[in-house]
Amino acid sequence: MISAAFLAAAPQASISDTARAMGETFGFNSWAFVAQILSFSIVCAALYKLAYHPILKVLEDRRQRIEATYREAAALKIQVADAEKRASEIVVQASSGAHKLVEDAKVAALEFQEKQMQQAKAEAEALVAKARADIKREREVMLAELRSEVASLVVRTTAKVAGKVLTDDDQRRLTDEASRELAA
Repeated sequence: MISAAFLAAAPQASISDTARAMGETFGFNSWAFVAQILSFSIVCAALYKLAYHPILKVLEDRRQRIEATYREAAALKIQVADAEKRASEIVVQASSGAHKLVEDAKVAALEFQEKQMQQAKAEAEALVAKARADIKREREVMLAELRSEVASLVVRTTAKVAGKVLTDDDQRRLTDEASRELAA
């Protein structure tokens, strides 16, 4: 509750006097406040330096690998289109010959086209499957690394902020909590 003396003095006092009086009433300690701001700034700077930039680098590397995989898939699609185009050209050239040659050429061209299409499709599917598996594996590895890094950062930061050496149980508990939060 605000005292009657405080309310009576409020209109006559300056703003700084009023702020000082409120701080004293609620137990505000400016040195503790400055120390908390300094500690928080140090923790923020450490996390920014140690975690933010490495995570951005890992994400950028992964994005570049994904783009390269998509470029390779597009190149394979072009090769498939070229193979189909070449197969149709062979069919057109073969049709200008004799009936026997036309029949033989049509059969050969269709077989070639089918074989090329199956081969190109198989290669494209294999490359896409490999790229997906690589991306999934890399994602799992990066998530595991991220969990490990964040857990160790949480343990180190907690130890520094708390100002004491953490026991193995404390470290294990903090690591588990950080892992659970990252998994969510």
